[in-house]
Amino acid sequence: MSVLTDFFAGFGHWNWFIFGLFLMALETIVPGVHFLWFGLSAVIVGLVLSAGLAMGLGEALSLPWQLVMFAIISVATVFGVRRFANAQGVESAEKDLNQRSAQYFGRVVVVEEEITGGRGRVRVGDTLWPASGSDTPKGARVRITGANGTVFVVEPA
Repeated sequence: MSVLTDFFAGFGHWNWFIFGLFLMALETIVPGVHFLWFGLSAVIVGLVLSAGLAMGLGEALSLPWQLVMFAIISVATVFGVRRFANAQGVESAEKDLNQRSAQYFGRVVVVEEEITGGRGRVRVGDTLWPASGSDTPKGARVRITGANGTVFVVEPA
């Protein structure tokens, strides 16, 4: 095991770049945006260590501090990206796309089966929908004001 440890110790700060690229490559195999941010964090730690070496600080941070820095940056990138991703909410041109009945609110339709005892049917386009509301004769025009599941709530137009 010591041969392997010595081998990787010889790479110094390049280990972080290798680890980061490995995690990013792993993201392509196991999709789901899990490893990408940890790979980015590893590359950032490698950049910080490279900057420290370029400024002549030698081994700027020992391995335990590098791991702490990696953990902190990983948490920051995960939560930062999560916050950014949630802020980019997608607005649909059709807000009622998955609520078919909501698309008909306010529309005036014709009662096809008279509404008695609070129940009847209305014709919307070429489809009959169950309706609830005050007693209304067949052929009367009513306005759709809401829905309870698939039952339209109507009132006289």
